[in-house]
Amino acid sequence: MAMGRPRFDPRNQDRGFQIRVNHRIRVPEVRVIGADGNMLGVMATHEAMRMAQDQGLDLVEINPKSMPPVCKILDFGKYKYEEKKKNAEAKRKQTIVEVKEVKLRPKTDDHDLAFKVKAARRFLEAGHKVKFTVRFRGREITHPEKAHEQLNTLIQGVEDLANVETRPAMEARTMMLIVAPKPAVMQRVAQAKIAAEKARQQAEKEGKPLPPSAESLPDLPDEDEGDEDDEDDEDRDS
Repeated sequence: MAMGRPRFDPRNQDRGFQIRVNHRIRVPEVRVIGADGNMLGVMATHEAMRMAQDQGLDLVEINPKSMPPVCKILDFGKYKYEEKKKNAEAKRKQTIVEVKEVKLRPKTDDHDLAFKVKAARRFLEAGHKVKFTVRFRGREITHPEKAHEQLNTLIQGVEDLANVETRPAMEARTMMLIVAPKPAVMQRVAQAKIAAEKARQQAEKEGKPLPPSAESLPDLPDEDEGDEDDEDDEDRDS
């Protein structure tokens, strides 16, 4: 029977795809795994390629560092499709931790501070880190103890959900603190994500409208917006 040309044409191989296939495998012999997963042993490379071609499949190098290299007989086009699908699925299920910012001023009152705590808890429960920033203006910089008091209040308000990752520190005219969700919180987030993915797959299977994906929570607006005149007055008085 005439061998003909292998079904997979290496000239059409995507650039940058490093797996060697069929005639790209240039070593004299390889260790072969059959299409059914059984080990076929070491054989001449040309013999392994002919075996793959007889089955309408490809010879794919899966472990080039082995001596001799390990190859498997499979449908390379299908293999690439399945790998791409698997990577996309893993990426969709991946939990991405973002850093959300909660801004305040030394003059922020207790009512607004409670609102900041509530917002921070919402961010943490979604699996995000939270950066608290206290911005000083004018003479406020001479009383950093007020900012420390506020940050301690914020820490107490989220201590059941978060651990302090970065202690309060000054940077220019801003005092910052970062807290991160506790492992138990991240576990709940991961479980919720899995449940949402199952619901999405079920809806897709039944042909129903897909449930909306959870959008990232927006940062809180900067409460300093619109206070430029106030800042100029304070700077002139300082």
